[in-house]
Formats: sequence, structure tokens, C-alpha cells
Amino acid sequence: MRTRLITVVSLLALSAFNATNANANLVTRTTEQSAVTVEATPRTLSGAIWEFELRFTTHSGALADDPAKASTLVTNTGKAYAPIKWEGDGPGGHHRKGVLQFKPVAPRPTSLELRMTRQGEAQPRSFRWTLQDQ
Repeated sequence: MRTRLITVVSLLALSAFNATNANANLVTRTTEQSAVTVEATPRTLSGAIWEFELRFTTHSGALADDPAKASTLVTNTGKAYAPIKWEGDGPGGHHRKGVLQFKPVAPRPTSLELRMTRQGEAQPRSFRWTLQDQ
């Protein structure tokens, strides 16, 4: 009984270690431009929908852009994908958060870039991640 318990605990620990390492490069990326901070975090990059959590913060003006219209997901091969949906706070205010959803990319790319072109900004924002086999 004790041997089985140790085996189960060891397998769970190894599984958690592998999951952590597999997602090590999927950390939050942050950009600051035009007095607006945007944080992007991949939440799900498997299954039927890929999701990125976005957080916007500013202390000058209201956040009025539509993340679904402003964003594109670009793979290491250069292929670009439009989001299918934004689920989150509506326009206005100094703080917004939500989830940007995409159809899954196949075959699985080795890296991803979330590009966001915000009105009034000279260059698109870029959030990049390297994907590992998961």
C-alpha cells in the first residue's frame, strides 16, 4: 500500500513538473505604449479554442478599441489568423480585461506572435511565445 502511494505521489509530482516546464515560455508578456499598458497571457493553446487573456490599463483617456478587430495571431511560418471572439469588458474606462479566442492552428507552430494594432499608435504591439511539445 505504501509503495503504491509513493508511486502515485511521484507520478503526480512528475506530471506537475512537466506541465510547468511545458508552459514555462507561456508567461505574461507586457507592452507599454501611448500611456497604455497591455498584458497578454496564453491561457489555452490546445483543444477546440485557443485563448489569450488580455489586460489593458491606462490613466489617460478611455480604452475604446475592439481587441477582436485590433489583433492577429501570427505563426513562425508567417501565417496570420484573425480572432473569432472577444469575451470581456466593453469599451470605456481605464481598466479592461477579457479573453481573446482563436481557432486552433494546425499543424502546431513552434512559435506564436500576438500582434495588436491600436488606433493612434505608430507600430503594432507584439507579444511572442515559443511553444514546446506538450
